Amino acid sequence: MFDRHLLPLQKRLLAPPAAWLARRGIAADAVTFLGFGVGLLVVPLLANGHFFAALVVVLANRTLDGLDGALARQTQPTDRGAFLDIALDFVFYALVPFGFVLADPATNALPAATLLLAFIGTGSSFLAFAAIAGRRGLSSTSYPAKGIYYLGGLTEGTETIAVFVAMCLWPTAFPFIAYGFAGLCAVTTITRWWWGWRAFAPATSHCARGKSGPAIKVQKFRKEGELRS
Repeated sequence: MFDRHLLPLQKRLLAPPAAWLARRGIAADAVTFLGFGVGLLVVPLLANGHFFAALVVVLANRTLDGLDGALARQTQPTDRGAFLDIALDFVFYALVPFGFVLADPATNALPAATLLLAFIGTGSSFLAFAAIAGRRGLSSTSYPAKGIYYLGGLTEGTETIAVFVAMCLWPTAFPFIAYGFAGLCAVTTITRWWWGWRAFAPATSHCARGKSGPAIKVQKFRKEGELRS
């Protein structure tokens, strides 16, 4: 919901360090792998109750995630880079709830499982839409620089990171935060299902039933859909 509003600020802040790295021949994929390697540390830190250190890792991972994209735009964006970015992001999003389960299985296991279930809904609907949109040659007007079609919703990257920060700051409130965000993710999933149902409806469906009526136009949908990384 907030990604498109924060993206211009992110670009301005990360452009100088990205330019510095580009001049030294650092590849965007190297930054991607570094960010993921840093992100892996969140699991042992959370499991051992080092919540402030885990918060630092979360912020570092997300900063590097934005930096690799900024660096790619200053050098040469690739399909491999776009693939790595989104694939590793989804794993990182699962690591945080898993770390809280290890910290306190009795209290956190069920809310974490509920949140991971919700992440399956948002992630699968996001990737399924991107796959079909890519096959049809659709592009997003809200996130034209993204490597794949980014379909937005109530819960996007910004909201997810804000929730992870809240979990690290108030770890005893993890069950309440997890259940609440899982509910918002469910709304996002249902919304994306609806958008996909409308966007990919067969153009001849009305004619086949002997009815008249305009099919959903791509341009109209593009105003409703948004993107992410």
